[in-house]
Amino acid sequence: MALDQSFVGRTYPPTEPYEVGREKIREFAQAVGDANPVYTDAEAAKALGYPEVIAPPTFVFSLTFREAGQVVEDPQLGLDYSRVVHGDQKFAYTRPVRAGDRLTVTSVIEAIKSLAGNDILDIRGEVHDEAGEHVVTAWTKLVARAAEEG
Repeated sequence: MALDQSFVGRTYPPTEPYEVGREKIREFAQAVGDANPVYTDAEAAKALGYPEVIAPPTFVFSLTFREAGQVVEDPQLGLDYSRVVHGDQKFAYTRPVRAGDRLTVTSVIEAIKSLAGNDILDIRGEVHDEAGEHVVTAWTKLVARAAEEG
């Protein structure tokens, strides 16, 4: 059954703040194989004008995807997560994520489409710091595969 189009535009409450740790940034950079010292060395970051180490651009995915769970787990939406694959991801930064940031995410259902029996769900995650300043917008596209016949 196709997802309900009336959910487009639905906004979920902001998450509790997530404090970005220097060690989490280092671990993430190591996991993705990015040896840029700006991710691990505060002096290298300061030399480039940052007050603290910054996170690789895709670091915020771990936060926004987890918080998109509010959408995915919404029983009224009726998404069958067992059939979901991650279709796409985009980011638009106002500034880099820094160690020490306390970030909240507000998830919004931006679009719902049906294509060949598949449901395509676009979720926008607005990420703000403790002062309420915008840090990054992340778009996640999820595809719920059509149920197999028979």
